[in-house]
Amino acid sequence: MSYKNENHASDESAESEEPKTPFEKFLFHQRRAVEETGKALEALLPEGFREHGSEASREFIKGFRVLVDAAIAEIEKAVEEDDDDDKPATTGKTKVKVEVE
Repeated sequence: MSYKNENHASDESAESEEPKTPFEKFLFHQRRAVEETGKALEALLPEGFREHGSEASREFIKGFRVLVDAAIAEIEKAVEEDDDDDKPATTGKTKVKVEVE
């Protein structure tokens, strides 16, 4: 239950930002509903589950970072290889004259 005290300051700052339009009021209440739902679900889960779930999320993100970094490296490698080729950009040996009206 210590999370209530930690989030109390953020609740106060959220309430001090009064929504002005009906749509902003709607969004404000929807955001609060999602926050409260998250807190309710979190309260249902044991601490060990939350701890391991958080670690699993971090590992998942690290895995995607490795994948994205490898893709970037391959793209950079392909671009460098393409830059090394000083060939003119033609599609063949024969040139065709095209008349434009």
